[in-house]
Amino acid sequence: MIGRIFVISGPSGAGKSTIIRDIRKRVDRLGYSVSHTSRRPRGVETDGVEYHFVDPDAFRAMIARNEFAEWAEVFGDYYGTSFSELENKTSRGLDVIMDLDVQGAASMRRAVKSCILVFVLPPSMEVLERRLRGRGTDDPAAVARRIERASAEIRRAPHYDYLVVNDRLTEAVEEMASIIRADRCRTRRRLHQLRTGFDFGEKRAPKEQAGETP
Repeated sequence: MIGRIFVISGPSGAGKSTIIRDIRKRVDRLGYSVSHTSRRPRGVETDGVEYHFVDPDAFRAMIARNEFAEWAEVFGDYYGTSFSELENKTSRGLDVIMDLDVQGAASMRRAVKSCILVFVLPPSMEVLERRLRGRGTDDPAAVARRIERASAEIRRAPHYDYLVVNDRLTEAVEEMASIIRADRCRTRRRLHQLRTGFDFGEKRAPKEQAGETP
């Protein structure tokens, strides 16, 4: 069985990282994609754990060879998700959960049409602003920029397959778990799990291919 790719997007302060952290503890057979980057490791970061660290020339060569499902340049450094990293997980039947911004999610959908896009929303813009200010890590101008960017990102939410409102974390995590579990019960995926003991007649579920939407 080929695993599925679940992409989570949402504005800063929506709680994406916390949901991903908790969902990986609650749902089995769920892998996490390790991105490539051209920046240098920081602190105790380890190659192959936090990131696959490569030099800028090697990253650009991978771009030229079309090895990335999505990539972006951020403040002079490259970040991207390689097809080989995704296939390493999905070919073993693992689902993959990813945290991407709206541009990265759009690129992933173009590259792998069968991926599932989930947008995490705060309960309101007022709550989002309160969360951002409560962090105490940004000055007022930086918070204002984050809120402006959040408004632009939220306008892309209707293009996603699912919306999860993170008002209460436990409920948001359970909704995300339900999305993953329901997808695993889709007929096409479930039939590939069943090996013997059932006669489904002449019609068989077609082999699922990367980039194919069931």
